[in-house]
Amino acid sequence: MWMQGNWAEKQGKGFINTDDMKKNIAGKLAEYAHSLQYTDLPRNVVHEVKRRVIDSIGCGLGAFNSEPAKIVRNIAGTVKGGAAVLGANIKTTPDLAAFANGVAIRYLDYNDTYLSKEPAHPSDNISACLAVAEAENKTGKDLITAIAIAYEVQCRLCDAASLRQRGWDHVTYGAFSSTLAAAKLMGLSIEKTVHALGLAGVANIALRQTRVGELSMWKGCAFANTARNAVFAADLARHGMTGPAPIFEGEKGFMKQVSGHFELKGLGNGKRRPFKILDTYIKFYPAEYHSQSAIEAAIELRKKIVAQGFSLERDIKSIEIRTFDAAYEIIGSGPEKWNPKTRETADHSLPYCAAVALMDGDVGLNQFSENRINDSKLHKLIQKVKVIRDKGLTNQYPEAMPNLIKITMRDGRQFSNKVKYPKGHPKKPMTDDEVEEKFRILVKGSISGEYIDNLFDVLWGLEDVKNINNLFSSRLCLRS
Repeated sequence: MWMQGNWAEKQGKGFINTDDMKKNIAGKLAEYAHSLQYTDLPRNVVHEVKRRVIDSIGCGLGAFNSEPAKIVRNIAGTVKGGAAVLGANIKTTPDLAAFANGVAIRYLDYNDTYLSKEPAHPSDNISACLAVAEAENKTGKDLITAIAIAYEVQCRLCDAASLRQRGWDHVTYGAFSSTLAAAKLMGLSIEKTVHALGLAGVANIALRQTRVGELSMWKGCAFANTARNAVFAADLARHGMTGPAPIFEGEKGFMKQVSGHFELKGLGNGKRRPFKILDTYIKFYPAEYHSQSAIEAAIELRKKIVAQGFSLERDIKSIEIRTFDAAYEIIGSGPEKWNPKTRETADHSLPYCAAVALMDGDVGLNQFSENRINDSKLHKLIQKVKVIRDKGLTNQYPEAMPNLIKITMRDGRQFSNKVKYPKGHPKKPMTDDEVEEKFRILVKGSISGEYIDNLFDVLWGLEDVKNINNLFSSRLCLRS
């Protein structure tokens, strides 16, 4: 059953009809978040949450010195509060901490992904979870539960309806997932959680313009802003603010204005329905996820080409990438993809990612430096790339991520490679050791190895942490 208990809770003028609440999506989501407990989470889900916390903190610390992270950190530092900013000796308000940490986690395009009717980065929710858990003096079990809820809700919404096809950004769904996580950590009643969903949902309808054309800094900030507003919405509801309802089914609500009608399927409960976090992907390369299989294919092709004595600069005549619709639309079309001028555009460019993988034999942080993006030899190689929609590959998506690269040499010889499941995909998962190694690479030179080892001990045992407030310390501070 979705609904339990006495819902007749009056909050001043914010009384919500209990019968209506039982029927609408916001009510169902609120009841789910309110009722789910740590003991409902299977061991593999708990473990996966911990992997994502490690991965996300690593991504956030790795982006510490990026310009967007510096900008928002400076703003966060102007207000005192009880939530830490990753890498800095700063404690600010939970909403600003969610924003600052969310920007850092997302900036490198290295945090995890979920692909369905709507693609998303569910670990974007973790910044709100960390901030609220710390400010509310919650336990590690509380944090794990909130993160599992956020992943579950965002991924189920992504399964329900596409937003990008209607001109909206995927972060729009995050208004609901992050709000539910924040409400859970704040201990909100079901009714107050419904109000929080209304407040967050009506105010966080994000335009897809963020991810088309030449991409700006806002690409990595959009969800962080949603997380900030989600925390604020939950806090408003806690103090009695009422929100528009029904937010999904209303006359001018989410379904009519944004998503179109959809049916929300049952949510993970650890029994009959598995949790969606198990279907999400950790990134092996710091680039938009639809490019990951193309990067792998290109790196393998490079080995074959070099082994036969060819020059990558002189001997390649053409590079053909056959891909699926989502990859073509998001990262494989538009003139800026062949001439990126910003990091944000480069890591969202299929031609760039494939070309730099061919030339360098790797795609890491160095491949998105300003000097690398502006390299004239690399740009000459990019101009040889042609991206083609392939219906057969589209039919395999999103279960598979198929990219096929065919390289024709000037002497007529051809090399081709197809990758369906890149490293990090649920069918080809990264090991715990690989997740740790990714973290070490991201913070290399900034944090001592001894401290990293100690931090891993704490995070792998996150369920035993009695107070998240003690999770971070000055030893985690980096230099700006």
